Amino acid sequence: MIGQEYDVIVVGAGHAGNEAAAAAANMGCSTLLITMDMTKIGQMSCNPAMGGVAKGQIVREIDALGGLSGIVSDLSMIQFRMLNKSKGPAMWSPRTQNDRARFTEGWRLALEKIPNLDFLQDMVTEIIVEQGCAKGVKTGIGVAIKGKTVVLTNGTFLNGLIHIGEKQMGGGRSGERSSKGITEQLVNLGFESGRMKTGTPPRVDGRSLDYSKMEEQKGDVKPGKFSFTDTKPLKTQKSCYITYTNSTVHEILQTGFDRSPMFNGSIRGQGPRYCPSIEDKINRFAERDRHQIFVEPEGWETIEVYVNGFSTSLPEDVQVKAIRQVPGFEQAKLFRPGYAIEYDYFPPTQLKQTLETKLIDHLYFAGQINGTTGYEEAACQGLMAGINAANCVQEKDPLVLKRSQAYIGVLIDDLINKGTEEPYRMFTSRAEFRLLLRQDNADIRLTETGHRIGLVDEQRLENVFDKKNAINSLLDEIKVSKVSPQEVNDNLTAIHTATIKEKVSVDKLLKRPEIGIEQLKNIDESLQLMLSDYNEDVLEEVEILIKYETYLHKEQQQAEKQESLENFRIPKTFDYHQIKALSAEAKEKLSKIQPATIGQAARISGVSPADISVVMVYLGR
Repeated sequence: MIGQEYDVIVVGAGHAGNEAAAAAANMGCSTLLITMDMTKIGQMSCNPAMGGVAKGQIVREIDALGGLSGIVSDLSMIQFRMLNKSKGPAMWSPRTQNDRARFTEGWRLALEKIPNLDFLQDMVTEIIVEQGCAKGVKTGIGVAIKGKTVVLTNGTFLNGLIHIGEKQMGGGRSGERSSKGITEQLVNLGFESGRMKTGTPPRVDGRSLDYSKMEEQKGDVKPGKFSFTDTKPLKTQKSCYITYTNSTVHEILQTGFDRSPMFNGSIRGQGPRYCPSIEDKINRFAERDRHQIFVEPEGWETIEVYVNGFSTSLPEDVQVKAIRQVPGFEQAKLFRPGYAIEYDYFPPTQLKQTLETKLIDHLYFAGQINGTTGYEEAACQGLMAGINAANCVQEKDPLVLKRSQAYIGVLIDDLINKGTEEPYRMFTSRAEFRLLLRQDNADIRLTETGHRIGLVDEQRLENVFDKKNAINSLLDEIKVSKVSPQEVNDNLTAIHTATIKEKVSVDKLLKRPEIGIEQLKNIDESLQLMLSDYNEDVLEEVEILIKYETYLHKEQQQAEKQESLENFRIPKTFDYHQIKALSAEAKEKLSKIQPATIGQAARISGVSPADISVVMVYLGR
């Protein structure tokens, strides 16, 4: 290992680092994964869950491309829920509750099976840079390791500082030391850095809780899964629970505000807007007399419970006193208190679309180092950084996903064009083509790409082709099949939808809000026979394609229009300051971000449509 030159060196074995290392190694590159603690590979530092709104779509996209997060999640899940089923399919989002220990174990076992992947337990303190290009790393014990590319996925460890009340201690996670040296080196090389903050709630002894005072939250009756491979859905599930804070809890928490790092100036970093601490919630939303608390088991056998919604950095005595006023927590025993953590990040406008840095060639950033929050956001960045590092070494074209192609494309495009001053979290509302980017069709959208880059095998590709053929076949059958009033009117009346006066095609019936695939089966025996030839995934896909046909067509047209702007390349040497008609802000932003295309330039905050028109004139468009 020492003395060997690697194609790809990945620093950090969290969600981003694991996906980066797995992708690069599976694409045939000699890869080294360096972590400070081999027992914490793939650690769920915050809540033991994967997916959720928009995040679930990302996990399915990672899986479709050949990443491992979906498989590891499926193998370690203890509960599955499809969120937002009462809304349209663009909003349906899979989420798993996971066994924390099995998730970590699953990641390590999966990585250890990859032949081209080596491991090293050490701290990276410096990037070896020669003539503006990353050439390897130096570690805490003084070892220099050569590498053709380097991927940094340092999470919250860069100069990490943990806060509990007025206490401060260096650390990247509870009980783990922070990473020193890299930030300082990169700043000296010309990078801009900043500070962000995140937090975590107390962990409690589940035996000390009274679940009879809480609302039980069961998993889906027919649980699904993330991966498009042959992982198995759950047969039994473990329940979560919901309870609420109250005015007494809030009053107790407020007694500690003078010792809170959130309010006494100890914390300078910006925290996540959409996952605030409990003290931030009661301060910002003072009119609310209660806040929801999700009580989440940490695994199948463990008694440890995660108190989701009670993230805090208040002093331990205030935490204990307040949490014991929450219904069901009257006798709660804390395993460890909640805490806040500050860490360094690098504004992602300093990156290319491949996640390679603009200042240093062959150096890639992925995960929280780019200002994002969440396992899923980190994992997809790691996957893309690993893929592009491998492509760089193998002298292949980079992989850049479009906004109309994947949530992953939306996330990276947002980061490099708009940057972020607070931890970035993905939502369906960030995607203008979210009806095209559904969780159910991630395999159809991305598996061929995964196969082309070498992460998806032939069998998976054939499965997708079979699914496409089945969908097209059923669509054709439904559109040509017709039913008469005599055959279906009685059943239409029974489900409270209008009867028909003449023969109509089945697709017209399916467009009615009262009628889905299941209702079609009961309307007519011949329809039931026809539909019985197809599996549930195909039936669901066809129902969506028919019901939302008009909207899908409109989004596709918009996507094609946007794509036409992506074909207008901007030369790397283009000087925006020569264009007098551009606004001062546009000159500054365009020069800093250096967009590769007109489409990318149009999405930069502060660049107006008039500025884009002027640039296009100068480009001869």
